[in-house]
Amino acid sequence: MAEQTVGFVGGGRVARIILGGFNRAGRMPPRVVASDANPDVLKRLQSGFPNVVTALNNNREAAGQDLVFLGLHPPALAGALGEIRNSLRPGATVISLAPKLSIARISEALGGFDRIVRLIPNAASIIGRGYNPIAFSKTLSGQDRGEIKSLMRALGKCPEVPEDKLEAYAVVVAMGPTYLWFQLHELQTLAESFGLTAEEAGTGLAEMVEGAVKTLFGSGMPAEEVMDLIPVKPLGEDEAAIKEAYRARLEPLYRKLTS
Repeated sequence: MAEQTVGFVGGGRVARIILGGFNRAGRMPPRVVASDANPDVLKRLQSGFPNVVTALNNNREAAGQDLVFLGLHPPALAGALGEIRNSLRPGATVISLAPKLSIARISEALGGFDRIVRLIPNAASIIGRGYNPIAFSKTLSGQDRGEIKSLMRALGKCPEVPEDKLEAYAVVVAMGPTYLWFQLHELQTLAESFGLTAEEAGTGLAEMVEGAVKTLFGSGMPAEEVMDLIPVKPLGEDEAAIKEAYRARLEPLYRKLTS
């Protein structure tokens, strides 16, 4: 697996995340080809990974590798599948990083090609701390699955899950950092304005978040009891509005991805 070549159909954020994780773990493939319609996207990717071969407007070249990552959003991916179907090697494996398009739909669009994996990538994979749920087509052998999961462990945890749960993971886990990062950054900014150094604020917040998560999900206490451990709740009056924002945004998004 380590000697297999890799192609990225789409050279944007997700390609940078995955290559960043591979590079950090010392698992960079011997050859990486990335295609994209935007030359600036490819230039940025190559600036971070100089050995990547870029292919402007040439998804077929990226698709002609041993492992082919599909790093496009669902609407763009649907159109690209027909373009690359005749460029896939018979023994290649296609790894879709997109929600919504099922293994069956991808296989149909690829003319029956059935060596397909779906993986929902997490941004923390860039430092090897991702949580990347994965599902396999039935035609992939146990050895195939083991080799792919071994490679993906360079990115963090890679649990095998039922395919019909991937969209839920996409909304809650893959997009999850966006619900938290801006709040943590604001807390860091406030902490520094209160007199903490950037290092003190960052360390304190990181330890607080890890402890809070472990207390909520690992203490065995009911959630209501955990949330009652601290009597002073500065944002208590805003909790209802924040919860409503989650429901108002995420429930329609999940329905869209599963329709």
